[in-house]
Amino acid sequence: MASLNDVCKEIIDTVDGATGCAVVDLNNGLMLGQAHNVPYFTQTYLDAVAAAAVEMFRGKNVAAVEKLLSSQRGETVEKTIQEVQMSTTGTYHFMSIVPEKPDALAVLVTTRKANLGSGWAALRKALVDITPLCP
Repeated sequence: MASLNDVCKEIIDTVDGATGCAVVDLNNGLMLGQAHNVPYFTQTYLDAVAAAAVEMFRGKNVAAVEKLLSSQRGETVEKTIQEVQMSTTGTYHFMSIVPEKPDALAVLVTTRKANLGSGWAALRKALVDITPLCP
């Protein structure tokens, strides 16, 4: 059986321009699996990126909005953000909650030479392999 690290490696090997892939625990920001081909992606850097992802999906500002929505709708609204795609000056970031594992997040980072559709297709396809490997 493949590990999360193996699945992450397979994703970066199949996406033209991929530089890194990880699965993050949104409860505590810990990396559950990762692979990358960038020498300066140190553990400190990867931990900071994981913390930023947690903040985007489960941070206090997101929780405040969900609390307001819950109040307005009269029903509990939580863990609403499912996918995010963002770009920086040199990269694309594809982020998706792992199906059936709402506290696990799969992240793919590519250069801007990557095709957006290919990035999403590869990440979403790999979610099938990632899901059973997440706690």
